Amino acid sequence: MFSVHEDNGYHDVIEGIRMKTLVYGDKTLMVEFQLAKGADLPVHQHPHEQTGYLVSGRIDLTIGGVVHAVRPGDSWCIPGDVPHSAVAHADSVALEVFSPVREDYLP
Repeated sequence: MFSVHEDNGYHDVIEGIRMKTLVYGDKTLMVEFQLAKGADLPVHQHPHEQTGYLVSGRIDLTIGGVVHAVRPGDSWCIPGDVPHSAVAHADSVALEVFSPVREDYLP
């Protein structure tokens, strides 16, 4: 699968957080998240492994109760079923890959 960048196709996840599925295959799915300053993603968990990279901005990412101050260029991997949350301290963009594919994120 190949995808050309377009500014459309985003949808709101919760207030202050938008997402767009970029590409997916049989085993992985990549999503772009845009987080507005002040956005608060509550604690949640899912069976998917989640690997991410902060493109821009500044967030606090809590993984399994440990808070990480994330800056552009930082990356993470959250094992499946581990509780995690995030707070955006600046407008931020993160890329995340999920495995297996999140059926609820398919376009």
